[in-house]
Amino acid sequence: MAIADKRLQRREIITKAVCGKGRKFSTITHTVTPPHHPSSILGAWIINHQYEAVRSGDGIEVVGSYDINIWYSYSKNSQTDVAKETISYTELVPLSYVDPRHRSATEEVSADATQEPNCVEATISSNGSAVLIRVEREFAVEMVAETKVTVVVDPSGFDEVKDADFGLDDGDYEDLDSDLLEDDL
Repeated sequence: MAIADKRLQRREIITKAVCGKGRKFSTITHTVTPPHHPSSILGAWIINHQYEAVRSGDGIEVVGSYDINIWYSYSKNSQTDVAKETISYTELVPLSYVDPRHRSATEEVSADATQEPNCVEATISSNGSAVLIRVEREFAVEMVAETKVTVVVDPSGFDEVKDADFGLDDGDYEDLDSDLLEDDL
């Protein structure tokens, strides 16, 4: 049946669908000042990451926090301690795709940390009193909203297909190697 057929009609259906998507990778450097001047960095890690997504302008804001823990030595490498600091952040993720026909009153946004915040480098600052922590993180965001979908309707109805012919003959399976088939299905 051709779409230009006069018998066919169009209908608009309102449904929820993904109406916006975006992704953002970022690198940021934090400065943590421990109570003692560090001699060397023994380890740095990020824990307790929490975040939520909020619609903002042309994108989605990811608002969150995490704790940075730095294990370091001081007093000429004779003692160790762990410095802890909680970091709060806001990351605006632009939407690279937005359905212009969506209903903004129905928007629901979500974010997924495709790369959790991770310490990729920890160095002692040039003045020797702080630790510079380079952190990488990545988020993928989605906006779900109501939108209109147009479908073509045939008013004469749908004829149920009783015997579907998928173009396969019974002999099409003769060349299969039975050793490749799994027995425990």
